[in-house]
Amino acid sequence: MEAEKNETSGRVEHAILLIDDNAVQAATRQTILKRAGYFVIAALNPMRALEQFRADEFPAPIELVITDHLMPGMTGAEFVRELRKTHSGIPVLVISGLEEAEQEYAGMNVLFRMKPLLPDNLLASVHRLIMKS
Repeated sequence: MEAEKNETSGRVEHAILLIDDNAVQAATRQTILKRAGYFVIAALNPMRALEQFRADEFPAPIELVITDHLMPGMTGAEFVRELRKTHSGIPVLVISGLEEAEQEYAGMNVLFRMKPLLPDNLLASVHRLIMKS
C-alpha cells in the first residue's frame, strides 16, 4: 500500500514512525507532523514497532523514525540497536528529557534532541533528516 496523498497538494507524504509510550505526547507530535504534510504512524510500544518492521507490516515505507528514550520494556537506545540490525539506513530522531541519555546513542547515527522540543524545532529536525536520506 502506498503512503497517503496530501489532499491539498496531491503529493505523496513522507512516512514517519513515531514511537512514544506517552499517548498525549505522541498525539501532539503526530498532529504537528500531519499538519506539516507528513504521513505519521504512531506506536506506543517499541517492541511491537520492531515486530512490525521485521514483518514489513507498515502501510508505507518508513522514511524516518522518531522515538522517545525512556519507555517501558525497551529504551530508545535498545530499539535503535535492534532496528539497525535490519534497517541500518533509516534516519532516527531521538527526543528525551534526559541529557545524559545522549551518550547511549554514540555511534548509532541518530539526531538527539532534548525535551521540550518546540514544534518548529521538531519540524526542522524532521526536514533535515528526511532531506539527508
